[in-house]
Amino acid sequence: MVLKGSITAALWRSHFRLIDRRNCARLLSDTPMPGAMTKLSFSISRRVAPAFLLASMLVMTAPDAASQSQMHRAQKHEIRHEIDQLEDQWRIAVLKGDIPAMDSLLADDYMAITASGTLQTKDEALANLRSGRTHFLSLEISDRKVRFYRTTALVTSVADVKATTPDGDISGSYRYTRVYVRDEHGAWKIVSFEASKIGDQAEHR
Repeated sequence: MVLKGSITAALWRSHFRLIDRRNCARLLSDTPMPGAMTKLSFSISRRVAPAFLLASMLVMTAPDAASQSQMHRAQKHEIRHEIDQLEDQWRIAVLKGDIPAMDSLLADDYMAITASGTLQTKDEALANLRSGRTHFLSLEISDRKVRFYRTTALVTSVADVKATTPDGDISGSYRYTRVYVRDEHGAWKIVSFEASKIGDQAEHR
């Protein structure tokens, strides 16, 4: 705030130096002397003063770097919390076989690469969950990391799974990547998923 006040004061001093000249001495003055203004200086003052006033207002109201940084951190924290909630909703939907919840989480063009390397669309994922061919007994998540790229969120985690799928028993530990994209309505949707089995159990300890 001190810096902004100094800049504003400097702007006004520069303005008065421009318009406050005595005809005889030709000396600059920091003190306004309206009686000493010529018609030319008055004309210049009338045109220039609004510009200086606007510049002063902009300097006084512009957010400083610290405020912008705090706003950015707060926004990022809020979005991270939102993604964490969606990850928890996905976990519960898988465990309970909640089709409406899973339908809401997955984008229409969702595509997954399963641990066996097969591709799975949204319709196939919902059909397998609905029929019971995909059935989770337990699903524990750890080591979650979230990164943001504008309207995209990239989530990586470790999943300890006890489950069966159309590919058979998939119980074990996996590292997975899930990609969220914010749609035109501002909602985050899962567009991609990929899981890789961890061969060495010591890797994620």
